[in-house]
Amino acid sequence: MARRGKSGLSAEDRALWDKVAQTVNPLDRPMPGPRPTPPDPPPAALPPIQTAPRDRLPAFRLGEKASHKPHPPQPERDLSARLAHAPVRMDHGAYRKLLRGKLKPDARIDLHGMTVAQAHPALIRFVFSAHENGHRLILVITGKGKDHASDDPIPIRRGVLRHQVPGWLHAPPLGALVLDIREAHQRHGGGGAYYVYLKRPR
Repeated sequence: MARRGKSGLSAEDRALWDKVAQTVNPLDRPMPGPRPTPPDPPPAALPPIQTAPRDRLPAFRLGEKASHKPHPPQPERDLSARLAHAPVRMDHGAYRKLLRGKLKPDARIDLHGMTVAQAHPALIRFVFSAHENGHRLILVITGKGKDHASDDPIPIRRGVLRHQVPGWLHAPPLGALVLDIREAHQRHGGGGAYYVYLKRPR
């Protein structure tokens, strides 16, 4: 082993140390980092949204009256018109007699004074019973309804049963038994009653 000098390293050790020192990077030198990516180019300006021109309302001055009044809805007339123009599903000969009030109903039910919750199940029982007994033409009396004061927070439409009954007769379970629905002739109640023509029992 070579003899150590005053510095504590021999000449041989010093030469070896110098070679090792050449392969090491000093700590105070900054390490090379990743290259910065160039910024994305700014997005191209979008074209402005084209909106369809709105129809301008006519000029209106304070205190001026409207030129025309809208027609108020008339549910009574609309319901009668829908029933009158519905396709005829019953026998046409019987239908013509029905329009003239010449057919006498086989059975009838009067729903006057009933609530919706009472009238619906009563109508279902009546129609099923009439069908089982072989009746073809039945009369359902609803009344036209009367205007009356009510303390209910939700107002009740006039003639609510008159408007509900056709929907009940078309919907399950009664829809499978009913062939046709028409407004009754005046001698059988007119607009306050319905002719209900039932299908033949199987």
